[in-house]
Amino acid sequence: MGTEGMVTPLVAVMIVLLLLGFPMMIPLTAAALVGFFFFFGGITPEIIIQQMVGGVKPIALIAVPMFIFAADIVTKGHAADRLLDMVLRFVGHLRGGLAITTAASCTLFGAVSGSTQATVVAIGGPLRPKMLKAGYKDPFTIALTINASDIALLIPPSIGMIIYGVVAGASIGELFIAGIGPGLFILLLFSVYCWIAARWQGVPTEPKASWADRLLAMRRALLPLGFPVIIVGGIYTGTFSPTEAAAISVLYAFILEVIIFRSVKLSEIPQIAMSTGLITAVVFILVAAGTAFSWTISFAQIPQMLLGGIGMGDMVQWQILAIIAIAFFVGCMFVDPIVVILIMVPLFKPYVEMAGIDPILVGVIVTLQAAIGSATPPFGCDIFTAIAVFRRPYLEVIRGTPPFIIMLVGVSALLIVFPELALFLRDLAFGYD
Repeated sequence: MGTEGMVTPLVAVMIVLLLLGFPMMIPLTAAALVGFFFFFGGITPEIIIQQMVGGVKPIALIAVPMFIFAADIVTKGHAADRLLDMVLRFVGHLRGGLAITTAASCTLFGAVSGSTQATVVAIGGPLRPKMLKAGYKDPFTIALTINASDIALLIPPSIGMIIYGVVAGASIGELFIAGIGPGLFILLLFSVYCWIAARWQGVPTEPKASWADRLLAMRRALLPLGFPVIIVGGIYTGTFSPTEAAAISVLYAFILEVIIFRSVKLSEIPQIAMSTGLITAVVFILVAAGTAFSWTISFAQIPQMLLGGIGMGDMVQWQILAIIAIAFFVGCMFVDPIVVILIMVPLFKPYVEMAGIDPILVGVIVTLQAAIGSATPPFGCDIFTAIAVFRRPYLEVIRGTPPFIIMLVGVSALLIVFPELALFLRDLAFGYD
């Protein structure tokens, strides 16, 4: 059967299985098997197993379960409360201070946990009632929480960047550093919007904290702030690799929450580890299935047919980046961002290399689209996390998201036009001219 004839059955298998309620790993694996058995002759089926095993073999993937484990320990403990209190003491008195506190706390906790969904729970849980009491409308409050939480995908540690780095063969350390600039820029945009929204909704300002209270809150938050210092500082100075940083973050989380804060009991660690194991298993099965599916469609030359049809080989850098951003934005609206990265990065990689585009820039743009997709209807994962945590209906959760999506799309466009926004910290840290 020709290449054109393969696309329809593969897509049909995936859609039917998704509609039947199967988790994403099943449609991916099934589509890869259908493509293999029905369209490839003369090749032993063991190659599918080889591709799946090969997908989870890269040593850099060891960082994924360790960052998840550290995030689970920290989420169970007091780190989020201490970070939140510190930010509130410094900006709570400003117009829109509570909203700015939410955005900043999500960013800081993202740098501690690396998990968007953990950030929604840890920051949104205590701050949403305070924002509602202060006069903010609930759709704005929820939308701010889920979109600010997605900054965690850009601020290291970022599981999305680890997956991209493995698939694209890019430096994970460079990706971590490159994500900081865009992440902080998005925080600035969100803070400005919070100020405008507070004025528009007539939200009164909060009392100003004394410097004694601020210094006390800063002292209490000093140890949780050690996470980004250890991860970013260690990578920046070359003291350790991202994988080693992940291991150290687990040790630091254990010391912080079990020994110093005593917010997590030693007897609770096995249960937390079990939860980490379950999440890691899902991630790694997705990686394995996505690798097999990506190999199947690449072997069938489907990417060449699809991308060649729009003339990507003749495009200049900004046009290729725009196509990549649009493709990942649409894909992450419907499918788990990890799956989209696994499938689509290999499709675009030859064109990125042909045009001489920095893979780190592509990685930041791709990760930003994953962040947008995590909070964008219809199937953004953080939307459903917010529904479960805040117990609000779907339409109410998504009602306030358009302004944030517009801002994030605008940042994507800026990264395409001004790559230095993503690359200047990387160039500075690693000595590039």
